[in-house]
Formats: sequence, structure tokens, C-alpha cells
Amino acid sequence: MMKIEKICVMGLGYIGLPTASLLANRGYKVHGVDVVQETVDIINQGKIHIVEPDLDTFVQSAVNSGNLVADTKPVEADIFIIAVPTPFKDGHVPNVDYIVNATKSIAPYVKNENIVILESTSPVGTTDLMEETLRKEGIDTSKIHFAHCPERVLPGKIMHELVHNDRIVGGTTKEATKATVEFYKSFVKGEVLQTDARTAEMAKLTENSFRDVNIAFANELSMLSDKFGINVWELIDLANRHPRVNILQPGCGVGGHCIAVDPWFIVDAAKGDAKIIKSAREVNDYKSQWVVEKIKNAALKFENREKRKAKVACMGLAFKPDIDDLRESPALYITKRLISESIKVLAVEPNIKSYSEFEIVDYKKAIDEADIVVFLVGHKEFKEIEIDDTKEVLTFCKLNVRKRIPVL
Repeated sequence: MMKIEKICVMGLGYIGLPTASLLANRGYKVHGVDVVQETVDIINQGKIHIVEPDLDTFVQSAVNSGNLVADTKPVEADIFIIAVPTPFKDGHVPNVDYIVNATKSIAPYVKNENIVILESTSPVGTTDLMEETLRKEGIDTSKIHFAHCPERVLPGKIMHELVHNDRIVGGTTKEATKATVEFYKSFVKGEVLQTDARTAEMAKLTENSFRDVNIAFANELSMLSDKFGINVWELIDLANRHPRVNILQPGCGVGGHCIAVDPWFIVDAAKGDAKIIKSAREVNDYKSQWVVEKIKNAALKFENREKRKAKVACMGLAFKPDIDDLRESPALYITKRLISESIKVLAVEPNIKSYSEFEIVDYKKAIDEADIVVFLVGHKEFKEIEIDDTKEVLTFCKLNVRKRIPVL
């Protein structure tokens, strides 16, 4: 194995910062790069700018040891890890500009025998694009190793899963695959699986598309159950007693930068051939619109009955429970839609202190003041909660919400 002393991590977000801090605590010298100066300053103080269990301890330890330094510019290193966003442009067309720009920025620092790893979830062929980008920058890439190793972690459990999950490594050459595999084996306890770059890219898209399709089935069931007057939670619990049935839980849509995004990468490249994957995406996107209409109808009935506008508490904004991640969040989309349509909204998100577009309200205050309480995300603060019997409750996530009969 080549001697690895310094690692440069491009992007210090939900994947880059945990990865950088983990590697620094394993003894590597890590130079983390982010384009946001405020993020760099926070990290260099040994603090974090995102919510993730145990991450604060890892970052503080890494910075105090001197093994982790954050900056806005890269430096020479033995390994470059690119972990930047891959959003959309023009609808559902993948935007790899962040990856291309990050690759260009390391061009002055890359040298022979370096390993350049793409961890960002990306369309098939993006690892090849990184190599092509460096060639266009005048770099001889013949002795540089390029590989894709997609992140496979669950927000809320990132620090554990970075180490214990199996990883897929695919290089653009066999030599690149081998070199990258040896690096991941130095800190991953799960199995490190070898393939080529394009298969590794497609594997990550496949994993999230599989989950999206199965969530779409649950979300469609929830809408059908509402139409038929059936309790969907009881229905799913009963159906799952079959030994070969495992229906997932429905929600108010699907969010996050992976499941809500990655299937579109396949749909875009397939040019009409990814029919099931596209249909699932459409069902999950529609579920959020359906929820908006359910809430609006409840608010309209209240207004007609009480002759005043209802106050609606939207409980949760993150895309999943107990995190602060708002990326592609259906709960955030629903809340914004309601506000845009002049609904009086009390927005609740226990994991963030403020939001630029509207006020964040304490959840106890919101429940106390609201006429209609809408549970969009199953945060731990909302578990086993009691609500006055006078309030209307709409639940779009699995929670044990009890009505409390008011004392007269």
C-alpha cells in the first residue's frame, strides 16, 4: 500500500465533515475545504455547523489534535476526497458543476500516484468526467488513480455507519480500485467491495431508487386508505405479518439529498426507459401536494365553522426525524406552500434555531396556540405527546399522539 500521510477533503457538509473528522481521529493529517468562510471558521474552533450525533466530539478532538484544519483552498495531499452537492438544474437534470469546480480547484495540487476519490452521489460517468476535467486543466492523469466510493450513511447514525457499513469502491482502472480499497480498509470495519467506477456509481443510484419505489408503494397505500376510510398504520402492521411482506412506513413525501434526488439521475439518463422508477418519484412528489390539500381542507372547514382563520402548527421541517437537514424536505415544502396560500402557520423544528423565510416556534407553544396540529416529521420531542381534545390533529407520520380531555 502506498504511504498516505495527508488527505484533502473537498466539501465540509453532511458527508465531508464527518469523513474528515473520522480520518483525522484515525491519525491522518486532514485538510478540509469549504467555500463558505463561516463554515471554515466554525470548524477551526472545534465546533460544528450541522446537527449529527457524536460529530461534535469527533470534530473537537480532531481540531485539538492538530490533525484537522479547515480552509477555503486545497493543498497538496496524497488523497483527495470530493464530497460536494449534486443538485438539479432545469427541472430534474443532474447538476455536476460542484464536482467539476472542485476537481478544477485541486488541479494545481495533484501529483503522480495521488488518489482522487468521488464520494458525491452522481450520474454514471462522473468519475470519468473528473479525470477528463483534470486533463483539460493540463494534468497528465495517466499516473493518478480515480475512483468512486459512494457514501451509504443514514443521517443520525453517520459516525457509526462510516466505519461499520460495507463500502463499494470502483476505480477507472484496476490499479485505482486496488489502491482505493486499501485506503478504505484502513478505517472501515465493514466489507470493502470492489468493482469499476461506472458500476459503483450505478449501485448507489440503484440502492436509493429501490427504497424510493418501496416508499412510493407505502405512500400510495396511505392515500388509498384515506379514500377507503381505513387506518393505514393498522393495515400495514397486519399486512407485514405475512412472512414475505415488508411494507415501509408512509410519510408526507420523500426528502433528503439521496432518495428524493438519485432516482432522477437514472430517469434522466434512461430517456424514457426507467418507467417504474419515474412513476415512484411522481407518486412520492405528489404525496406532498396531497398533504397540502388535506391541511387546506381542514383549515377551510374550521374557518367556515368558527368564522375565523385557523392557526395551523406544522410539526417538523427536516426531511426525517431527529436531524436538522432540510434538503429536499417534503415537510418544508408543505409548510412553505401553506404560508404562500395565506394559511396562518406556526412552523416547528426542534433541531434548528432559526430559518430565513419564517419564524421557528417552540413546539409546546405551537401546540398551545394552534387550532389544527399537523405532524409532518416524527421527531423524538413529539413522541407520546398529549394534545387537548379541542384541537384537530392530522398525523402524516407514525406517532402515538393522545388526546387530552381538558379539565373543566
